[in-house]
Amino acid sequence: MYFTGFADEAARDLTTQIQATKEIGWTRISARGVNGSNIHELEEAEFEAVANQLDEAGITIPEFGSLIGNWGKPISSDFDITLQEVQRAIPRMKRLGTQTIRVMSYAQEPWGNDQQEEERFRRLREIVSLFAAEGLTAAHENCMNWGGFSAEHTLRLVEEVPGLKLIFDTANPVFQKDRSQPQANGDFPWQDPLAFYHAVKEHVVHVHIKDCTNPPAGETEPAEYTLPGLGQARVKEILSELKKTGYDGGLAIEPHVATVFHAVDGEEPDWEQCYSSYVEYGKAMVKLWDEVVAES
Repeated sequence: MYFTGFADEAARDLTTQIQATKEIGWTRISARGVNGSNIHELEEAEFEAVANQLDEAGITIPEFGSLIGNWGKPISSDFDITLQEVQRAIPRMKRLGTQTIRVMSYAQEPWGNDQQEEERFRRLREIVSLFAAEGLTAAHENCMNWGGFSAEHTLRLVEEVPGLKLIFDTANPVFQKDRSQPQANGDFPWQDPLAFYHAVKEHVVHVHIKDCTNPPAGETEPAEYTLPGLGQARVKEILSELKKTGYDGGLAIEPHVATVFHAVDGEEPDWEQCYSSYVEYGKAMVKLWDEVVAES
């Protein structure tokens, strides 16, 4: 097992991302954004400079947090956009020695609308096969996409898309309704992170660690993002299950404590706070894992 994290929550520039990573005592970054652009959207010269800087700093990249099929793209979006993202990502993953890329199953349509499941399956089959042909692993995250509607939806993806693996995010179920359950009082219940994990665990190759509390009534964002183990994501219980089963993949922190990537409000984050909270989060993650190990 190893630690990594989305260091673009600490800083936009790579130099400061590396500094934050080393301050925690880690040597890995889950690559997502550098200078405000996703790793597969950088200009070629800028990407090569990033790769060289990572090499010089001794930082490795176990995961690409891509934009492929993410919560910002409806299933009606042009598939050529996705295919171009895939073609840019493949050589960059090889350059950085990255095995796993995070993908999603396109944005959720309002519940009750046509979700175009077959088109989602078709696209994901092609995405997965393109990466697999290069010896790379595409792994689906249970975010605000079709697969995030419930554990059953995620398992349907695995069934329909040969070779698809999973990235499990501990907190995403906390602010997602479970569409596989019956409604009560006109609404679906919140998902249970631990139950979701148990349902999909045999397909999980990577884990994102964040924690939060259920959204207020009528809202879609959590009331609060917390340090790991202090919210409703059942982080410590999930870590205990991972330890019990001999999980040897990555634990990637995605704090969202100071920077919420789903929020679109145009406000510039307080980057000093982002940096300090990221480092604090990383150290809290190590402490929590040590507690789990000591109790096992």
